[in-house]
Amino acid sequence: MQIMTARLLIRDEMHDDLDAFYEIDSDPEVVRYVSYGPWTREECQRDLAFHIEEQHASPRTSYYLAMILRKEERLIGGCSLVIVSRRHREGELGYGLNRNYWGYGYATEAAQALLAFGFTTLQLHRIFATCHPENKGSERVMQKIGMRKEGHLRENKWGKGAWRDSLLYAIIESDWKPDQSPILSL
Repeated sequence: MQIMTARLLIRDEMHDDLDAFYEIDSDPEVVRYVSYGPWTREECQRDLAFHIEEQHASPRTSYYLAMILRKEERLIGGCSLVIVSRRHREGELGYGLNRNYWGYGYATEAAQALLAFGFTTLQLHRIFATCHPENKGSERVMQKIGMRKEGHLRENKWGKGAWRDSLLYAIIESDWKPDQSPILSL
């Protein structure tokens, strides 16, 4: 599976991606607001193996994808779209980026592409995402792609030895604007 945007190639993760994902997921600043990490190389390897195994599920419900900066042919992050309910046509969006590439709009570009994929190819009705309340960068991405804040979830995630809150954002297919899609090809 792959999606091409103006600046990114978004494709299925591969075993050869381990070094780049380890660089991302072992960085304390990158995983500061998520419930896991920093990870060891072995933890990254297990996670990557699980993601690759999920590619072969039938029907496929999880799309864990690598973000490749086309100009540099470099893996700069990961993004995901997981179908949490086929019956309700609902998916969960996620993304993470090497901090050397923060602030350039890559997460927004990837998230927009995954919305397009979710609403067109997967025929989803609703796509949601969550972030730690202090993660202003992630919250801005959700706002830029047209998601609306639906709530503040209290102590809904356990990680790093404590309960933490999450902000919940979502978009439904009738609110999505396909003309904002950065997809060049699916």
